[in-house]
Amino acid sequence: MPTKNRLKKREVLVKKVTPVLKQAKKSLNIPNLLTLIRIWAIPAIVMTFFIEGAWASWLGVALFIVAGITDYMDGYLARHLNQLSRFGRILDPIADKLLVGSILIMLAWQQRLPEIMVLPAVVILCREILVSGLREFLAEIKVGCPVTRLAKWKTACQMVALPVLMVCDPRVSGCFYRLFTVVGSVALWGAAILTVMTGYDYWKSGRKYMDD
Repeated sequence: MPTKNRLKKREVLVKKVTPVLKQAKKSLNIPNLLTLIRIWAIPAIVMTFFIEGAWASWLGVALFIVAGITDYMDGYLARHLNQLSRFGRILDPIADKLLVGSILIMLAWQQRLPEIMVLPAVVILCREILVSGLREFLAEIKVGCPVTRLAKWKTACQMVALPVLMVCDPRVSGCFYRLFTVVGSVALWGAAILTVMTGYDYWKSGRKYMDD
């Protein structure tokens, strides 16, 4: 039979583990699962860049579209199902930045970006790092950093530019290659311009909290 000391230790362990399990159950709601699916899709999308054949590029685009749908649905469901959580608020923007950053890097590596298009890609990556650092700082002092309307337009431009640029190869898109190049370039430049504008807005909002 278990001794009294063992029973006490077991009770203490149960008391410690139970809140953790409850929090995990609360965090793993439908919106958060969709966000995790978006993160799990990133390695699969990256792998398509290493596979020869037009089908691999189109598969990457299909996976990106699925990831984009989860980006919309997780926020929509979180609001309408009343399943907002700290876990989701932290993970959702991280998932977006990982997705965008990884694809931009792969596009540059495979030279699917025209040389001049590397500039807006760098601007977008730098902005994401800046805003991530700013969000972390504001979170420490319990100040929110809400998404602006311009930021949503910026995301929309990225969601158009990236899949189009992923198939900007004559061997993949054939006679549509030039059209895709123009559409992707314009959308990426639009995203970069909005990136600068929204990045400045976030910086201006957070700057007042940086003074001692």
